[in-house]
Amino acid sequence: MSLRDWLKNGWLSEHETTRQEMADLLGVIDRDLSDCQSPGLSPDWRLGIAYNAALQVAVAALAAEGYRVARESHHFRAIQSLAFTLGCDAPLIAQLEAFRKKRNQSDYERAGAISAQEAREMIELARRLRDELLQWLRRAHRDLLPEVP
Repeated sequence: MSLRDWLKNGWLSEHETTRQEMADLLGVIDRDLSDCQSPGLSPDWRLGIAYNAALQVAVAALAAEGYRVARESHHFRAIQSLAFTLGCDAPLIAQLEAFRKKRNQSDYERAGAISAQEAREMIELARRLRDELLQWLRRAHRDLLPEVP
């Protein structure tokens, strides 16, 4: 399986990204990584915000490769795509997928479902993915990196 196969299956659409779009996505990632550290947030919210940062890493990597996830199963496909873009291994993807399910439970079914430890783990995972994205962009898509003043 490859991203081209995903495109043929209708799971992705082609997308031409720009340096500005990448800057905007990195801005969302950085905002969320900052906001999830705000004092007074419940573990549920901390995990949810950090999860969004990680999701935007996947979205940014797909955009750099020339794709966008189709609406159906958007989060699932974005997470799974990290194997093709950043080369993430199965255990990391499984961990992120587990956090996706915990976040859904917290958002839609039950408050207080997230422990402080789980929130810390999600924040650390999101930070790690952001760092991996930047390293990968420097190697594979330097032209999409925002200019640093």
